[in-house]
This record gives sequence, C-alpha cells and structure tokens, in this order.
Amino acid sequence: MNHPKARIRLRSAWATTGMLVLLGLGSVPAPLAAQEAAAAVQDVTVTDVMLPLGGTLLKAPKLTASGTRLSKEDLAAILRPDSAVPWEQRLAKLDAGSLTIPVLTSENAGPGDNRQTVTYRDVVARDIRAGRVGELSAAGATVSAIAGPNRSSGTYGQVRATDLDLAALSRLYTVPGDGKGPVQRVYGTIQVSDVTYSDARGTTVKIARLDGRDLGGRQVPDGWSGAFAIVAGGFDESSDRRPLAGAAADLIAATSVGSLEMQGLSVSDTDPKGPVLFEIGRAAYSSSGAEGGTTLNNLSLSRGPLRIHVGRVAALGTSLAPTVATLQGIAAEPTGGPGFSDVEMRRLTPTLGNLTLSDLSIELPSEVEADRATPRDLRPSARGVLPDPSRPGAGKAFEPRAVEPRAVEPRAADIVADPLAVTVSPRPARRIALREANLAFGPPTEGVPSATRVTLSGLTLPADLLAGAPIFGMLPVYGYRDLDLDLVADATLDEKARDLALREVTISGRDIGTVRLSGLLGGIGPELFSGTLPAATMLMFSGSAKTLDLTVENAGLFERFLAAQSKDLSLKPDELRKEYVTASLLGVPIILGNSAAAKGIGAAMGQFVMKPGKLAVHAKSKEPAGIGFIDLGAARSPAAVLDRLDVEAKAN
Repeated sequence: MNHPKARIRLRSAWATTGMLVLLGLGSVPAPLAAQEAAAAVQDVTVTDVMLPLGGTLLKAPKLTASGTRLSKEDLAAILRPDSAVPWEQRLAKLDAGSLTIPVLTSENAGPGDNRQTVTYRDVVARDIRAGRVGELSAAGATVSAIAGPNRSSGTYGQVRATDLDLAALSRLYTVPGDGKGPVQRVYGTIQVSDVTYSDARGTTVKIARLDGRDLGGRQVPDGWSGAFAIVAGGFDESSDRRPLAGAAADLIAATSVGSLEMQGLSVSDTDPKGPVLFEIGRAAYSSSGAEGGTTLNNLSLSRGPLRIHVGRVAALGTSLAPTVATLQGIAAEPTGGPGFSDVEMRRLTPTLGNLTLSDLSIELPSEVEADRATPRDLRPSARGVLPDPSRPGAGKAFEPRAVEPRAVEPRAADIVADPLAVTVSPRPARRIALREANLAFGPPTEGVPSATRVTLSGLTLPADLLAGAPIFGMLPVYGYRDLDLDLVADATLDEKARDLALREVTISGRDIGTVRLSGLLGGIGPELFSGTLPAATMLMFSGSAKTLDLTVENAGLFERFLAAQSKDLSLKPDELRKEYVTASLLGVPIILGNSAAAKGIGAAMGQFVMKPGKLAVHAKSKEPAGIGFIDLGAARSPAAVLDRLDVEAKAN
C-alpha cells in the first residue's frame, strides 16, 4: 500500500491541475480589427464557484474575467460543475484578457480520515486564448494536511508559470491514449519560491526556489488521472500486480521533462538522538546537452558533532528503459499475482551510466563528543574512576549509604588524589576526505551491470580508524598517522560464458606502496549478485578461479615493517633482513610442497626482501574450467592447490 504522504502528493497534483483548468477558462481576444469590436469587451464576475474534480473540490468565492466578450450567463454556464460538455471544448470557447481569483481553495477528502486543503491567494491568469495561458501567477499558498493520525502544514511563496496549455493538460488527465502519441507540452516554464512544509513529528522541509522548463507528456490508456489513482492505490497480498505495473510503466514512459532545478533545499528533523539537518545548495536535471542528467551541488549533513559535506554529485547517462520494459512485461503476463520477486527487483534497476562525486569531507566527533552522545547509563562515572576488579564487590551495583555530616571542612593538605582517577585528554575531531570518486556502469543484465569501474582518488583518513582491519590495521604500529590512498576496481561480466573478469583491482598509498590484482573467475552469473545467502552458497559450489595476477610494489612500508620488527626482536634491521631472506628461500618452498613453482615463489620473495621493489606472481589453472572455490576451501595443503597451477614469480 502507498504511504499516506504519497497520497497527499497525488492529491496535491490533482489540486494544482484543477486550479490550472479553472484558470484556463478563457482566451486572449484577437487583435481588434474595428472600433465596434472593442465595445463588446467587458468585465464579468461570477461568485460561489464550486468545481468538483474527482476527489478534489475547488472553491472560488469570486472569479472575474476581464476583457472578455462573454456574458455573465455564458461564463456561469461554462463553469457549471455538472456540465456535459468536455473541458477541452469549453476552453476553446473562451476569450479573456485575464482571470482574477482573490482566494482559491482546493479540498481533498480521503481515503479514510485523510484530508488536504490548499488555499491560493491573489491568483491571476493573463493572455488566455483557447486554453492557452500566457502567464499564471499566485502571491502564495497555504497547505494543511491530515494523514491518519499525522498532521502537517506548509506555505508556498510566489508561484509563476508561462505558456500553459490547459487544453493539453485536460487531454492528458482525462482522455485515454495509446502512450505512443506525440508529446504535448503543458508548461513552458514554472517557478515556485519559498516552500516550507512541516509535520507533527518534527520534520521540516524548505526549498528556496523551484524551476521547471518544457514539462509535458503523452496520453496513456487510463488517462493520467486514472493511472495516478492506480499507482496511489498500490496493492496488497491479495491484489493483482499487473494494473499497477502497467500504470507505472505508462506514467514513466509518457512523462517529458526539459529541465528541473531546485535551489536551497533543507530537511531538518528534531530526532531524540540529536537534531538532523540535510541541505542541498542546488539540484538540477536536464534531458539533453553537456549537463544532461542529474547534478547535485553543495550537499551537507549534520547530526550532533558529525559533519558531512560533498561538493558535487553528478549522474550522467542514466536511463529508465530497463525499468519500463520490466514493468511492461509484468503487465502483459497472462495471470497476475502480488509483489515482485528478487529477480524482478533486479530487473527494475535502471541503467546507471556514470556517477561522479567530488570534494567529500567527513568530520568525525572527538571521543568526548562521542561520549556525550552515549546514553548516560553506559558512560563511565563523572570522576573518571576506573573500577578495580580485585576489590571485593567491584562488580556489584553502587548502593548509596548515609554519611554523617562533618562539622569541619577538610584542609587542602588533607585531600589526597585518588590514585585510580584517570584524566583523559580528548583527541581532536578527525577528518576523512575524498577528492573524487567515479563509478562507471555498463548496460545491465538481469539488473547487474555488464561492466563496472570504480575509482577513488585522494582518499585521506587517520590510520587509527582502520584499527582491527586486516593488514591495514597494523599501519599505525609502523608509524603511519594519516593515510593517503587511491583505489581502482574494474570488472566485466560475460553472461554467456559466465565469467567475471577482474581487469584491475588496485590499492595504492603514499609512502606505503601498491597492491594490484587481476584475474578471471568462472561459473559466475547475474543471479549471484542478489546478495542473498543462497546466492553466496551457490557461488562456493559454482565459482572457480582460472587466472590470477598479483603485483606488490613497495614505497616505504617494508622498511617501516622491518624497523618495527627489529625493535621488538632486539635485532639490527640487516640481521632481521637476512633471516627473512633465509626463510623465503628455504621455508616458503617447504610450506608450498618443494615443487619447482614453490621454489620459484620462494626465490622471488627472497629477492624482494633483499631489495624491496616489485614482486609479481602469475598463476593459471591447468584445467580450462579453473579450480573450484569449494576445492580451494577443502584443500589439505597449499601444495595440493599449487600442483594444479602454472605459476611464474619474479621480483624487481
């Protein structure tokens, strides 16, 4: 079922549509060809206009048409709520220089206890001709909504639109079509300023300005009003999903947007765990041109001491074509059922194209600030006294006892500091930064991109944040305080061959070094990327390793490792290096089975230890299908695996 807020947004769209239709009842008079024509032009006022549009009721206590040739009776007849003449035909009969409505109210009731009321002030439509409005403006609006037990309210500032084709809007909403007709432009431009919306749960949304250009669409089988009603109704466990899928596909495919831009978005929330503020400086969408796609500028998120900022996010080359095709396929099924399967959910994923993120910074709270965010019952005592496990009753709950008051205050010399008291100097706030991230995706297969490339450039973070992580967790021990990393992951998926090619997986760090991995894995298809436990289990039985290339380049890490180990073992670095060389030349081959390949690996490692530069290992399965992952996991020894590989290792 749909969330109540979704229904409110739908009713708001209905209300706006009804307002525009009401305002479109007029047309601009043709150029006056003679003086006698001017005498026929007059101002006409009607009162107590009530116009029901589906579940929405529009009310205008007063409506004035200026510069029109219609009589009051003609205008009243056109605005009759029970008129049998379609809106499109009535719009073609009206001419007016302007329509003025001091107060326009839109009321929507249902479903259930849901209610929404929108009141527009000082609404003016100018230059109206056969359903086309040159300009529409409203001084502002107020919104009041009830969604079950939740109440919300908001305000709009000035609203302005140009080149409105209300006849086209009426056709889109009320006249069915096949979804393949020409795009009918409804708005030339639309602008809304100073939007504020708050609900009873403490969430407030503010938008400084909204701008749209060239908005329209195609007629769909159920009409836009019918399609919206189907989507808003949703489905439950007993509902047929086909109507919902068909209506959603129709609306997505039929919508046409030239560009949209939003400035000054902020979402604040009075969460009991700490106030949250999310802001976007500018969000823009364009359907064409160099900036075709969606871009977000100056994003920020704060919650208590946590601060996150992103300079820019861009999504270019995205497409909803796979989503529409999947929905259309579901709608065409001979029999329907509720819900969507995991496979269908993957197929609904759109083509993502290229995603770029730049100038990310994350300010992490200091330890003291983090402690303030911890529930009081989980904090240490205010004095910072650490309990002594050896003391009797140390684990028991503290029980206060009555203490006799002392008549004499103790002298300063009598005060002895608690030897167990601990004074902790808080560390300053720590920062994670990322200069740029780029994600490029190929066309999807079963919702899984056929190619993926991820690049992270200039990732900086404190080394102690990786404490406990494999390999990286030891970097602080070797003297690294801050890390500067670059990462690349590039892979392609061949659906027919069921091969996953790891073209490059690289991690490099300043003053650390580089690890580069590539290889070919077999028995892997799109279904294994569902993230479910059965898929992971299937991977162990179907996956195999065909080739593997590993390259390690030292840029200072090995020297720091050697120095740290030498200090711990009370040896000189050169002495320890010789021991590691001996272990590589003699110990590694023994561990790996003393084969020729094992001795080659040991020799290459010995050369690398003696002169740390570059170590490269290439391994290829002797079997065309590769070595199964389950065989690797069940191997009795490294030698059992090495015997099934052709291995080449070299250093420097």
